[in-house]
Amino acid sequence: MAPATLILDRKLFLENGAILQMKVWRLSAPSGERPHGLKYSLFYGRPGERIIGYDNEQGKGDHRHYRGREEGYRFTTLERMILDFEEDVRREIGI
Repeated sequence: MAPATLILDRKLFLENGAILQMKVWRLSAPSGERPHGLKYSLFYGRPGERIIGYDNEQGKGDHRHYRGREEGYRFTTLERMILDFEEDVRREIGI
C-alpha cells in the first residue's frame, strides 16, 4: 500500500494560550473504515488537554471529542468538517 500524502498541516498558537492544529492525509485508497479516503486529526486545546477534537483513529471511525465526551461524526466533505470544527472552537472561545 502506498503511503498517505499530507494535504493539510496547520498549527496556530492562539493568544489565549491554546493550540489549534489541523492535519489531514489523503490515503492511497478508500477503505471500509475511511470511505472518503482521508485520515485526519483536528485539535483545539492546551498541552495535555484536548478540549475539542475531530479524528478518525483506526478502529473508531469518524468521531468528535468535546470536553471529555466522544460522539460519532457524520463526515460529508473535508470542507464541511473543517467548518464544523472551527464553529465548535468559536463557540468554545465565545466569538
